[in-house]
Amino acid sequence: MDKLTMHSVDGVKQNVERIAALFPNCVTERKGEDGEVECAIDFDILRQELSRDIIDNGEERYQFTWPNKRDAIRLANSPIKATLRPVREESVDFDTTQNLYIEGDNLDVLKLLRETYLGKVKMIYIDPPYNTGNDFVYEDDFSQTIGDYLAYSGQYDEQGNRLVANTESNGRFHTDWLNMIYPRLKVARDLLTDDGVIFISIDDNEIENLSKIGCEIFGESNFIGPIIIKSNPRGSMSTAEIANVHEYVVVFAKNRPSCTIWGDKLSNEMESEYKYSDEKGKYRLLGLRMRGGFWRRTDRPNLFFPIFVNPDSKSVSLVEEPGFTEKVLPIQPSTNIDGTWRWSYEKIEKYKSLLVAKSVIRNGELIWDIFQKDYLDRDGGRRTKTKSIWDGAEVNYQNGTEEIKSLLGNSSYFDYSKPHALISHLIDLLPTEQNSIILDFFSGSATTAHAVMQLNAEDGGNRKFIMVQLPEVTDEKSEARKAGYANICEIGKERIRRAGMKIKAEHPDAKGLDIGFRVLRLDSSNMEDVYYTPDKFDPNTLIGLLENVKSDRIDEDLLFQVMLELDIPLSSSIEVEQIAGKRVFNVSNGHLIATFDKDVNETTVTEIARRKPNFFVMRDASAANDNVLDNFEQIFRHYSPDTVCKIL
Repeated sequence: MDKLTMHSVDGVKQNVERIAALFPNCVTERKGEDGEVECAIDFDILRQELSRDIIDNGEERYQFTWPNKRDAIRLANSPIKATLRPVREESVDFDTTQNLYIEGDNLDVLKLLRETYLGKVKMIYIDPPYNTGNDFVYEDDFSQTIGDYLAYSGQYDEQGNRLVANTESNGRFHTDWLNMIYPRLKVARDLLTDDGVIFISIDDNEIENLSKIGCEIFGESNFIGPIIIKSNPRGSMSTAEIANVHEYVVVFAKNRPSCTIWGDKLSNEMESEYKYSDEKGKYRLLGLRMRGGFWRRTDRPNLFFPIFVNPDSKSVSLVEEPGFTEKVLPIQPSTNIDGTWRWSYEKIEKYKSLLVAKSVIRNGELIWDIFQKDYLDRDGGRRTKTKSIWDGAEVNYQNGTEEIKSLLGNSSYFDYSKPHALISHLIDLLPTEQNSIILDFFSGSATTAHAVMQLNAEDGGNRKFIMVQLPEVTDEKSEARKAGYANICEIGKERIRRAGMKIKAEHPDAKGLDIGFRVLRLDSSNMEDVYYTPDKFDPNTLIGLLENVKSDRIDEDLLFQVMLELDIPLSSSIEVEQIAGKRVFNVSNGHLIATFDKDVNETTVTEIARRKPNFFVMRDASAANDNVLDNFEQIFRHYSPDTVCKIL
């Protein structure tokens, strides 16, 4: 029976294993920091495998770098001994909701989520600190491990947060911001589905650096582009020379060939173009002949060929058949510049049922031309390619302020909140299927959660949200503190509660609408240090021999750390049962059964084994006696040999 590690995955170790699988000759051994022998990569040999001509140190090359970049990369890969503890009293519909609200440093949280939600998040939207000269960035201490940081600071600095002012007078103005955003984006990429997309709000201060970082992490070929948002029509007075009316949303795909961006829904004016109809529905006609001076025969000779027409049926063919008496030839480039087709020979052959011929007058002569039937109702609803500039009134950021005021009674509780219509528009660009997960790890006032619930109510979707926010302490003199909001998380959670109730009241017929959320809070590991380093334990401290779980932790805390370890979604259903007199957790209808109760005997273990769960977990201290541990594996081998059994 294996022991659970109870810490996040080691990204460096995973990368070493991947390289070793491709280039086993590059694997060597060395002594690690703990003095134990470990596998490592011989980079000299790896460089020889990857290049005929090795780039020497100091040789000029294209690269984007800054001070401490290597440390930022290492930080993204380093494991942490932390956990997420459930907070039932602050949740809404804890037992039934599939939405998550997580309090804590987002880098630590992303590391904990990385394996459980690997490749499962359809869309990420973030609105990180803008680095305007008086905003804040996260303070990541690269000289310490996350475990050390948590140990001495309790996760936050003396003001209750992990943020530092990043003024323009700071000599590391861009460096600090880059070191903050890089590891977070690097870990976040792993969470995206293969067809997933990340949207990042930003302004002029870091748009260039963000684009470069994104191209490095996601790949330049996966850079979809920036969307310019007309966020403040009156213009910002923050600069002396130009009153900015815009900000950006930078878009990257995880894997662009797999990504689908539907685009925008058609306006009423656009729909009016679909004035024809047949048994398949409404359609419009699009000319198949390319227009313009760059489509002469000499430009695209492979698209220059004859098409034949049946004058009676208006059907077309690529070969002359009986009844096809008219021959439509591309006009010679010497007399006219439009001489090729938009579709290739093979595509026309495949989709010729969508083509129709029409007689038209050109230069006073009656000739035939070819048109494509473009149907209104196809691919889940007709869309038009979204524009690079969004200037609609609904994306004005003033609407975000008004939404906070409408829901919470005061607009000053949260500055610069985005309007939920902006996030809804971004989500609606993607084909978000049932149970698609939307992640926002700079949650702020929880606009993204609001947008997800609103869209679900309007279109019957079943999208799920994961919000992550550092509990930044509100200023003692602020209106938010006076209203009882001790930190930003309190504002975000209350916004979701009130928005959910409002949406449900406005959409009483929306079936299965999930307006709840399960609150989880980042904390140090549930396990005492002796669990991780028993060899360094002082045997004179007898209590450590008996207890490896911290005294302030409850069974449900242990359950959620086990779920993270076993890659079980944190939104999974949880039922508490009594089996042979012991308290047992049943997760996802028997996928995991766990018990942390005392004095568990063979009867309890046998009853659980009879249920044939995929996973079973118990504490070694839960066993009533040594016989239970001795017979444990034999019982499961008899009743449920496929069950994976773990202890902690």
